[in-house]
Amino acid sequence: MADEPNQDGRASEPDGPADSAPGAPAATSETFKAPPSPQPVAEAPAVAGGTNAPRVTQPPGDAAPAKAALPAAAAAEKAAPKPAPAAVAAAAAATGTAAASGTEKAPPPAAKPAPAARPAAAAAAAAADGVTRRGFFSWAAVAWVGFTVAIGGCVTAMGRFMFPNVLFEPPTSFKVGRPEDFQAGVVDTRFVDKYGVWIVHDGGRIYALIAICTHLGCPPAWLDTQNKFKCPCHGSGYYKSGVNFEGPTPRPLERAHIFISPDDGQIVVDKSQKFQYELGQWEDPNAFIPAA
Repeated sequence: MADEPNQDGRASEPDGPADSAPGAPAATSETFKAPPSPQPVAEAPAVAGGTNAPRVTQPPGDAAPAKAALPAAAAAEKAAPKPAPAAVAAAAAATGTAAASGTEKAPPPAAKPAPAARPAAAAAAAAADGVTRRGFFSWAAVAWVGFTVAIGGCVTAMGRFMFPNVLFEPPTSFKVGRPEDFQAGVVDTRFVDKYGVWIVHDGGRIYALIAICTHLGCPPAWLDTQNKFKCPCHGSGYYKSGVNFEGPTPRPLERAHIFISPDDGQIVVDKSQKFQYELGQWEDPNAFIPAA
């Protein structure tokens, strides 16, 4: 008899063994089980440090021996010596992976290096800046020497200040000898270097010419062969009398006050009093002395 469809359109299942085909064995729960696999099948590869450790599916018939072997494996694992943390860390560093077992403890972190001593750090910083202890003391010695030299210079300057410069000029009034010591027509140059005057005996008079050029103040020289005074600076020329005749000089030489000392009869020259030709002062009695 054919199966009649249900209300939802599906054929109704037979109610029992009576509806099955004649001669077929009765269906049991063992009929629909898959046959046992001859080898264990690994589900997924193990990942180091993860929880998906490889699981092996045992055939139904080997379930009891596997369960019985678990306590023995656990006891053997506890009894086996655990590797030292250093060995585990070395193995992990060599393989680049962490320990796969969750029961093993991770190796302790490596100890941090001790901080360098402050003096060493300071020395390293100084060396980096180019200043060392020896170099510092060398520069300190140089600075001390410079300071000592500076102090010495200051002390020397102060000592020199206690002795001011004094210009020792020759006296303006001095004696040159008796009138008979000077020959007529001769220019006496003995007192030029010391007192800066010429004593001239000319024309019955003795007078003293000041050896300063009236142009720019250079000291002229007496040229006996040329019978004249000649300035070496700009070429000014003067006669024996002191009157100018060549060069840029604007006026004649000046004469000094001259007289005979009443004490000893010597000729006294006083350069503090001067007489100028252009002012008519050469005829002053104090500008010459009469020759004998």
